[in-house]
Amino acid sequence: MGDKRPRRPGLLEKTAELLDLPADALTGLPRLELVGDGELRMENHKGILAYGTEEIHVSGGAFVVKITGHDLELRAMTGLELLVTGRITQIQLG
Repeated sequence: MGDKRPRRPGLLEKTAELLDLPADALTGLPRLELVGDGELRMENHKGILAYGTEEIHVSGGAFVVKITGHDLELRAMTGLELLVTGRITQIQLG
């Protein structure tokens, strides 16, 4: 069904590493910031795929960010970033 091979870094990612630049700024990769277990900020998302109080799936372009927890809530969302609050127990990239 899905390809389980590890994702190889592309030209832009290699260039960012070579120039010592943040990869998310150059390649559009998502940037995640977890504050404790109650707040997750994500920049450069590509949209919400699934939403519930115990699980939220967000498109990160090349992969899906799966947020699991309790009382999860999408508190804010713009075209570039979003904020998830609640008790976050797991973040999974797939």
